[in-house]
Amino acid sequence: MSASGRRSLTRGRYNFYPGGASDVNGNLVGRRAAAPLARAKYATLAFLAEGSASVDASLKNLSHRWNAEGGYRQILVIAFPLILSTGSWSIQHFVDRVFLAWYSPESLAASTPAGILNYTVMSLFIGTAGYVSTFVAQYHGAGRPERIGPSVWQGIYISAIGAITMALLIPLAGPAFRLIGHAPEIQRQETVYFSILCLGAFPAVACSALGGFFSGRGETWPVMWASLLATVVNIVLDYLLIFGVWIFPEMGIAGAAIATSLSMVAAFAAYCVLIARESHDRRFRIIRGWRLDPGLFSRIIRFGLPNGVQFFLDMAGFTVFLLIVGRLGTAALAATNIALNINTLAFMPMIGLGMTVSILVGQHLGRNDAPLAVRCVGSGFHLTMLYMGTIALLYVLTPGLFLAPFGLYSQPGAYDEIRGLAEVLLRFVALYSLFDALTIVFASAIKGAGDSRFVMYMVSGLSLGLLIIPSYVAVEVFGAGILAGWTIATVYVSVLGVAFYLRFRSGKWKTMRVIEHPGRQPPPPRASAASSVGIRWRGASWGEWPMRAPTASCTRPITSSPTSTTRCRSAPCSRSSRGSTTGSPR
Repeated sequence: MSASGRRSLTRGRYNFYPGGASDVNGNLVGRRAAAPLARAKYATLAFLAEGSASVDASLKNLSHRWNAEGGYRQILVIAFPLILSTGSWSIQHFVDRVFLAWYSPESLAASTPAGILNYTVMSLFIGTAGYVSTFVAQYHGAGRPERIGPSVWQGIYISAIGAITMALLIPLAGPAFRLIGHAPEIQRQETVYFSILCLGAFPAVACSALGGFFSGRGETWPVMWASLLATVVNIVLDYLLIFGVWIFPEMGIAGAAIATSLSMVAAFAAYCVLIARESHDRRFRIIRGWRLDPGLFSRIIRFGLPNGVQFFLDMAGFTVFLLIVGRLGTAALAATNIALNINTLAFMPMIGLGMTVSILVGQHLGRNDAPLAVRCVGSGFHLTMLYMGTIALLYVLTPGLFLAPFGLYSQPGAYDEIRGLAEVLLRFVALYSLFDALTIVFASAIKGAGDSRFVMYMVSGLSLGLLIIPSYVAVEVFGAGILAGWTIATVYVSVLGVAFYLRFRSGKWKTMRVIEHPGRQPPPPRASAASSVGIRWRGASWGEWPMRAPTASCTRPITSSPTSTTRCRSAPCSRSSRGSTTGSPR
């Protein structure tokens, strides 16, 4: 090899290659001629090597994100039963409507407005009592299991209040449905259906609180089994009571309402059997903690009521939107109903994933681990976007796959206009489904921390300002069509999702807690006069000793940073130490 060739190799310039073409100048020219090809070959090999290294690094990162705490695997393990649970309610609702459609068109027509009105009102109490799961999650994360049982009992008391309120609405059902102006026979069936569902309100609301005992601690399989039991009971009783099979009388729409109420009784009984164990009572005080705790009850109302109001306003907003769209004609209303029903394929399963994000955020904030809570939210968002993006792509590319079942038994030509309009509406659904993922994940995340008021304010303000009023003005004042209404709905969902994402990014939720003392408790002194008389010490954060020994658990919520030294400086609680739920320090 020549000196120049060795110098080139030493510099890393691989321009000395054997096998070049020969001419009058000999090998030197041949090697120069081969150099560009060789450099291209080297560049290709280097690119492939870098690509292979990048793929290996990506696979390692994916493997780490899958197996690490707060990763994809942990999210899916907790979310899978909740996804099946929410899916079972969709199946229950679908079968109920199918049986009523087989029974009579009037029963089907009456079940929809009466069912929506009942659930809209009851969602106020379901959302409030269901917020018990956030308290359970944060107490569980803080290592204070003795506060979990009393929290669940406060949710039971909220359920009792909801049941009484729903029962008081029964005399108002008839005048309310007459005001809507439906046909007399439909009004009668609407009143019957609504009244029976109101009588079954207590188990329906209480199940949301009892389910929080399991889901808040990350044990979601019991929630799934209770939901599946309710679904099976509802389907069987629907068939027996609606059509009068075997020894059962034919009850029509009343039988459907009774079946729904008894299915919730079955789920409530299943929860009671699963919860009422001696081991649960020893650890969580799930039986001994039955007393009304005014401080804990008021905190659940303070944080949970905005969650219930948000549920109520969300349902009410889309109900009003449907009423406005219904004024555009039968085809527009039918296409809208079809598009929204198809959207449940993407929306309902992800509700379970959003519940998982809320649970894990509550647990990790309870132990003052905000970075791990952020990782859980990121993992949940990735999975939600993957699912929603896939479904949205199918909406655009294969709309017929989703629309075909709705036209199976329609008369020839009757479904053509509705199908064409529904295909267009599915493109709107595909677009706002991506923003709906932001709402599901980030709204659940900040609610898991206790930021339920912001969610309530955003839903109430945007529902009125971006959905109801613009839709009414566009349709009633300017005479716009259904595409204008759906454009407004898409903008509403998109802005809502972005608002929750920005709120999450602000980080304010990291300093919020719904429990009275964030963080674990430091151990007490080994020898002290206070400990000799049974008074338990507690601090507000790691390594911090209290200024005095309270006689019982302080109920003032602290929303300062986990690293803050702010204490609750209120007077000692007046309850006796015998009723204290402080528990042993860790």
